[in-house]
Order: sequence, then C-alpha cells, then structure tokens
Amino acid sequence: MSDILIGCGQITWIRFTSNGPEWLAPEEQVLTEIAQAGYDGAPASPERNRSAQEIIELYGRYGLRPAPGYIGTAFWNKERRDEILERVRRHASFSRAVGSTELYVAPGGFDYVTRSHRPRYELAGHVRPEDSLTDEEFQIFAETLNLAGAITLAEGVRSCFHNHVGTVIETREEVDRLLMLTDPDLVFLGPDTGHLAWAGADPVAFCRDYAKRIKTLHLKDIAAAVRERGRDAGWDYGTFEQQGIFVELGEGCVSFPAIFAILRAVDFSGWLIVETDVTQKPTARESVTVSRAYLRSLGM
Repeated sequence: MSDILIGCGQITWIRFTSNGPEWLAPEEQVLTEIAQAGYDGAPASPERNRSAQEIIELYGRYGLRPAPGYIGTAFWNKERRDEILERVRRHASFSRAVGSTELYVAPGGFDYVTRSHRPRYELAGHVRPEDSLTDEEFQIFAETLNLAGAITLAEGVRSCFHNHVGTVIETREEVDRLLMLTDPDLVFLGPDTGHLAWAGADPVAFCRDYAKRIKTLHLKDIAAAVRERGRDAGWDYGTFEQQGIFVELGEGCVSFPAIFAILRAVDFSGWLIVETDVTQKPTARESVTVSRAYLRSLGM
C-alpha cells in the first residue's frame, strides 16, 4: 500500500456544545500540530466559506494536503432532497477543486424519533431492530444516495457512505440493508472502524466483506469495556463520550493490523483519516501524536 495518505481529523480540537462546535485552539495551531505529528493532510470542506484555492494555500503553508471532506444530513427525508443534492453539488465541486477524489456521505438523525418515541442519540450502542428507519425511509435514503453518487462522480469524486453511531444508520444490519439498496457503481464506502465496533459490529469482518467497495476510511478505536458498560446501562451518546468510549489507535479493541492486511490484499490506495473524537489525553496534540506513532509501528 504505497499510495496511502494518512490524514488527521480536526475533531479532537473541537468541543460540541448546545450552541454548536467550539474550537479549542486557533486553526493555525491545529494545522501546525497535525503537521508536526507527521500527518499528510486534514479534511477540508466548503462549510467555512473559503475558496478551494484559499484552502490549498492555507494547508500548503504547513506542508499539508486537503483530505476528503464530510457531509452528514437527512438523506431519508424526501422533502429535503433538492436541498440536500444542492449541498452535495457544492461539496463535490469543492472536492474536485482541492484535489480530493472522495467525499464522505453520512446519515444525520441524532434527533430522529424512533417508533419507541426515543431519539437515536439516546439509543447509541444499544439499537434494536424496531428503532430503524421505516421501509420507505430506507428506500428514499438509497435513492438519494444514488443521486448524490452520480452528482459527485460527474466531478470525478466518489461518494463514500460513512456509518455513525447515534444516527439512523448505526448497526451492521442497517448498513447492510442500505448498501443492498444502493448502486455499487455510484455509492462507495468510507467506513468508520470505531463506530462499527461501538455499534457491536466486527470492523475486520466488515472490511473483509466490503473490501473492494472501500475507497477511504476513518481510523478510530474504542474501549470495549466502556462499550459493554454503556450498553448494559443504556447510556446515551454523550454519556459514552464522557465515560471514555474513544481511545487512541492501538489502545482499544479494533484490530488495525488485520484491517490493513485486508486493504493490502485489494491494493487499496487513498486516504486513511485518524480520528479520536474526544480524547482522554491531556491535549489533542498528544492524542494525535500517539495515534500517528502507532500507525508508524505498523509500517503505515
């Protein structure tokens, strides 16, 4: 896997509050620390209203490249389809302009109220079949993803579906069902290893089953003991975070050597993006440095 780029998600420097995301450090400091830890780049998107050229120049000052961006939204809501696809067009055009050939497309739905009258964020890590989208919503989700995939491919960018705990597509069963309804020539995969494990799936088995459809990944690790405690206690998403569900790569239960062996077998090339959403280390810089050192120990 010689054509591998290792990116670092900026989320470790962000605190999510009721008023929205709050940066814990200036962007210049974040990019400096990502570069010093030895990463090749960081995700970029048009959401902060800067041009592609401005992003290329900003990242370039730190020796970094723009990595695949992310769009999470209500793909299952047909009434919002036009709005969603317009947002996808903007992301696709931006991705092409910054030189990124992948875009993570993910479900929203933390506040999606299930048939049990509870929002999905309260059911994180212990979702039941009856908490899933309806048959119609699954179909709409898949149709919208196919349309999004066609839009991004027209720009030379692959839409890569991304699973996420606390949203409407969390479990292995939900992911499988959605993927069966999508066109593999239009919708690819950008799985999150930690969210798969948190949801109770086996990330290694998932990557093996879908290896040829995977075009990028979020590398994330979790603490299995925290997952089990939270599942038994019925914690919500925020409580899992507070109790330390996220850990640095190599310090949790995800078998990255096995995943990388699978990727090598299919000649994977592209971006692997490290993320620790909430670190228990003293600083974000220490967190991303630990994860980068672990990947180096595996020859990455």
